Amino acid sequence: GFRLLVAIADVSHYVNVGSALDREGFNRATSVYFPGRVLPMLPEVLSNGLCSLNPAVDRLCLCADMLINNEGHIAKFRFFEGVMKSAARLTYDTVAKVLVDQDAEARAAHAHLLEPLETLHGVYKVLRSARERRGAIDFDTVETKIVFGEGRKIEAIVPYERNDAHKIIEECMIAANVAAGRFVADHKIPALYRVHDRPTAEKITDLRAMLAEKGLSLGGGDQPSPKDFNALLSQVQGRADFLTIQTMILRSLKQAVYSPDNLGHFGLAHEFYAHFTSPIRRYPDLMVHRAIRHLLRTGAPDRFPYNHDEMVIIGEHCSNNERRADEATRDATDWLKCEFMLDKVGEVFEGRVASVLGFGLFVELKDFFVEGLLHITALTKDYYHFDPVTLSLRGERSGRVYALNDAITVRVARVDLDERKIDFVLPDDDEALSESSGDARSEPRDDQESDEDDAAKKKRKPRRRRRKKPAGDAPAGDDDENADSDDDGSDTSSAPESEPGAGEESRK
Repeated sequence: GFRLLVAIADVSHYVNVGSALDREGFNRATSVYFPGRVLPMLPEVLSNGLCSLNPAVDRLCLCADMLINNEGHIAKFRFFEGVMKSAARLTYDTVAKVLVDQDAEARAAHAHLLEPLETLHGVYKVLRSARERRGAIDFDTVETKIVFGEGRKIEAIVPYERNDAHKIIEECMIAANVAAGRFVADHKIPALYRVHDRPTAEKITDLRAMLAEKGLSLGGGDQPSPKDFNALLSQVQGRADFLTIQTMILRSLKQAVYSPDNLGHFGLAHEFYAHFTSPIRRYPDLMVHRAIRHLLRTGAPDRFPYNHDEMVIIGEHCSNNERRADEATRDATDWLKCEFMLDKVGEVFEGRVASVLGFGLFVELKDFFVEGLLHITALTKDYYHFDPVTLSLRGERSGRVYALNDAITVRVARVDLDERKIDFVLPDDDEALSESSGDARSEPRDDQESDEDDAAKKKRKPRRRRRKKPAGDAPAGDDDENADSDDDGSDTSSAPESEPGAGEESRK
C-alpha cells in the first residue's frame, strides 16, 4: 500500500475564535472567484503569505496522515499538527508532462522529484479504481475559461481540459476529506459535514418518466444508489442524446450543503465527508480544523466552543453564502460574455440547445460557449407546445421538435449589458433581427411576460458548475489562483462535487 500525507496550512492557528478576523471570515464564509480576480475570505497577508505553502519555507500545518491499501481504501489515518517545508512548487501542466507525457526534458528538469511523483501517481490510480468500484457519479461536463487580452477585454472563451495532474490532487483531497469526516464523527464533536443527500422520490419518479420516453430505465428501485446512476451513464455513453440524459440526471440530484447532521455524500458515495482541505477560502473547512485541533489537544469534545445548534446556523449561513458567491461569479461572467458579443450582433453561429423552457430555448454557441435565449415568439413558422416530460418544444402544425442538446443555427439579435442577456433569432428571421438590433442596450422587451423573465433569470443559475476554473498552467493544488464541483466538483447547482484542487494551502 501507500502512505499519503496531505498537509494543509494551519489557518486556525492565526484566526482565533471570536476575533475580528474570525467574524469577518464568518461573514464572508467563502472566497469569491471572478474571472481574473479573487475576493478572498481572509486577508492576503494570510492567503498569500503565512498560510501559503511556498517552497523552501517553514509553515505551520495540520496534516492528514493516511495508509492507503492496494484496494484504494483508507486502512488507517491520523491527524497531527506540524511544520512543513514544501520541496517544490509545481504546475499542473508540468506534472502532466512528467507523469503522463513522459516528456524527457521535463523529467530531466525534475529528476530529484521523479520518485515521489511516480509514487503519488500510483496512489491516484488505486484511489481512482476504488472510486469507480464504489460507484461515485462521474459527469462528463465541459468547463471553460475566459482569456483576457489588452484592457481586460475578452479575447476568447475556450474549453478547459483536466489532466491526470488535476485528478491526482482531487483524489488526494477527497481522501483527506473522508478521513476528516470519519475523525470528527468518531469523536462525536460538533462539526460541519459536506452533505449531499439522495434524490427525493419525486425527482426519481420524474427522471424515470423522462427516461421511459427514451426507452431507458434507472435501476435501484425506490432508492437507487450512485452505482445505478453510473450504470445508466455508462449505458448511454456514445448515444447522440447522451448530453440530454446526463442533464436530466444532473437535475434530479440535490445540492450539497453544510450541516452538522451527517447524511453522507451521495454523489461521491462516501458515508463520511467533511471539507478539510481549504480553510483559507472556505469557513466550514476552518471549523473542521478547529474541531480536529481541539481533539488533538484535549483528547475529547468537551469544552469545544461550539454546540450542535450553533453549527446548524453556521452551516446554513455558509451554504447560503456559497450559492450567493456562485451567483455573483455567474453574473460577472455573464456580463463579460455579453460585452464580448456586442460586436457580433447580426452574425450567425452554430450552437446546441442547452435548456428548454415554456417560453423558449437557451442556446449555447459552439464557438464561444456563450448562452442566449431563442424566445418562443422567435419561432415564427408554427405554434409550439412545451413538453415538460421530454423537455422539448413541439410545433403544432409541422411537428418540428426542439429538444435538449439538438444542434441549431441562430443569429445574434440583441445584446443587453444591463440585463446580462443575449437574444437569438433563427437565421432567416430578418424582421425580428431588425426589430431587436435597433437598440442593443435597450430596456427588457415588452413581449416577454414578467413570469417568463423571472424564469429566464432563474435558468441562468448553474446546473452545477465547479467553483474552481483553473487557469492554463496554474500551480498544482493552488486553488486560490485557480478557483468548483465540489464541488468543490461539484458542486452544478445540483451535481455532486468532486474536490478539484486543494487550495494554495495544500501540498502532498
